[in-house]
Amino acid sequence: MADSGSGEVAPAAEPQGSPGAPGRWERLRRRGAGLAAVPWARALGLLAALGLLYWLRVPLRLRDNLAAVTVFLSTLTPKFYVALTGTSSLISGLIFIFEWWYFQKYGTSFIEQVSVSHLRPLIGGVENSPPVPGFSANNGENETNRQSLSECKVWRNPLNLFRGAEYSRYTWVTGKEPLTYYDMNLSAQDHQTFFTCDTDSLRPSDTVMQKAWRERNPQARIKAAYQALELDNDCATAYVLLAEEEATTIIHAEKYFKQALKAGETVYRKSQHCHPQNSQHEAQLRRDTNVLVYVKRRLAMCARKLGRIKEAVKMMRDLMKEFPLLSMLNIHENLLEALLELQAYADVQAVLAKYDDISLPKSAAICYTAALLKARAVSDRFSPEAASRRGLSTAEINAVEAIHRAVEFNPHVPKYLLEMKSLILPPEHILKRGDSEAVAYAFFHLQHWKRIEGALNLLHCTWEGTFRMIPYPLEKGHLFYPYPSCTETADRELLPTFHDVSVYPQKELPFFIHFTAGLCSFSAMLAVLTHQFPELMVIFAKAVSIVSSPGLA
Repeated sequence: MADSGSGEVAPAAEPQGSPGAPGRWERLRRRGAGLAAVPWARALGLLAALGLLYWLRVPLRLRDNLAAVTVFLSTLTPKFYVALTGTSSLISGLIFIFEWWYFQKYGTSFIEQVSVSHLRPLIGGVENSPPVPGFSANNGENETNRQSLSECKVWRNPLNLFRGAEYSRYTWVTGKEPLTYYDMNLSAQDHQTFFTCDTDSLRPSDTVMQKAWRERNPQARIKAAYQALELDNDCATAYVLLAEEEATTIIHAEKYFKQALKAGETVYRKSQHCHPQNSQHEAQLRRDTNVLVYVKRRLAMCARKLGRIKEAVKMMRDLMKEFPLLSMLNIHENLLEALLELQAYADVQAVLAKYDDISLPKSAAICYTAALLKARAVSDRFSPEAASRRGLSTAEINAVEAIHRAVEFNPHVPKYLLEMKSLILPPEHILKRGDSEAVAYAFFHLQHWKRIEGALNLLHCTWEGTFRMIPYPLEKGHLFYPYPSCTETADRELLPTFHDVSVYPQKELPFFIHFTAGLCSFSAMLAVLTHQFPELMVIFAKAVSIVSSPGLA
C-alpha cells in the first residue's frame, strides 16, 4: 500500500495591505466574538420568554387551569395509570427496536440523523461563514475520502473457485447459495472486460459470446456457448465458459481449459501478426492476451487442485515470466499458496522479497505468509510461560512484530485461523482488509498454519496485542492507513446472508439507543409497579400534582 500525504492543505498567504480583505487575526477575533455572543443571546431570549409567561399568568388564568388539572388527575382511576404506563412502555419499546434495527442496517441513529438534517438548520446550528480565498476547508476531508474509496476497491479473488465444479456442488448439498448477486454481477463485468472487444462483430462466434457474458441465467449462458462452438469450433471463450459453469468436476473443467488453450494460442498468434495495423487490432490483441493468460492460470489451478503441485508451480512461474506486466492479476498469490503446499519455504521467502515491498499494494496473503515464515523459526519451542520469565529473543520479537503487522492489516483473519469462527466458501471478489479477504485467505491457508508446529499457538498468544498498538480513535493507523468506513457495507454485499460478517472497528452505540433503552426500561418498571400497587401509584401521582401545582401557579 503506497504511502500518501496526510491530506492537509495549508492556507494560501494573503497579500499584505489588501484594503478589501481583513487580516487573519481580525477574522478570527470577529468569529470568536460572534460565537461568544450566541449563548448570551439565547439566554436573554429564554429569560424574556419566562418574564412574558409570568406577566401573562393572570390574563391566561394559569392558577385556575392548574387547579382544574389537579381536580381532573384526582378523579382518575388506577386503571388509567396502568393503561398510561403500559402504553408508554410499549411505544418506547417500539422506538428502541426501530432504532436498533436502523443502526444495525445503516450504522447510524435514525433520530440523530433526522435531528442533524432537519432540526439543526432551524436552531442555527450551521454557521454560514464566508469562504476564505485560497483555502478550502474540505480539501483534507476530500483527500481522506479519495483514500478511503481507493482502499474500498473490490478486487477479484486470485484463488476463486470454479462455479460448476465447486460452488454449484455446495448448493446441491446444502441448498444455500454461496455467491451473492452483487458478487456474480462483478464477475459478469470482469468477463465482459477480459473477453470482449470492439472487433467481436467481425466474428459471429464472438458476437454470440458477447451476449452470453451478459446473460443472467446460467443455462442460457451455457446454451449460447454451444451455439458459438457450432459457428466456430476454435472459440476459446466458449470453452472457458463451459469449463467454469458446466463442468461438474475439476477433471472435466481441465479438459475444457485445454481445448480453450489450444484455440486461444492459435488466435493469439494471429492477433500478434495483425497488431501493428490499427487500434481495433490492438484491442483484439489485448483481448486475446487476456484470454490466454486466464486459461493458463486456470489450468495451473486445476493442476494444483488435482495434486500435481510441481506442475502447477512451473506453469505459474512460466506465466509470470511470459507476461510480467500483468502483475495486477496477483498470480504471485497463487504461486505462494502452491509453494507453501510443497513446503518450499525458501522459494516462498524469495517471492515475498519481490512482492512484499512498501511501494506495492499489500494483501492478507502477503502479510500473513511473511508472519508465518517468521513464526516457523520459533513456534516449535515457544512457550508463553518461558517467554514471560526470560523475555523474548530477537527471533521471537521479529515473529511477534510480523504477526502484529499482519493483524493490523486484516484483523479478521485470526478468528478464522484459530477456528473461533466458522469458514464458508470464499467469494469471487474480495475487499482488502475486509472480512471477505479474511475468509478467502483462511480457506486456502489454514492448512499451512496447522502444518507448522506451534504456529497457531504463537498466533493465539500474541494477535490481540496488536490492538494496544493501534491509536484510538482510529484516526491514524500504526503501520498502515486507518480502516476505511466502507468495509462493512462492501463485505455484506460480497458475503452471503447466512454468514455472520466480522466488523472492525466495532461501531459504538449512539446516544439515542441508550436513551430509548433507558426510557423503555423506566416506563416498563412504572407499568409493573402500577399494575402491582395501583392504589399507591394513584396516591403518588396525586401527591406529585398537589406539590407541583402551587409552585407552577
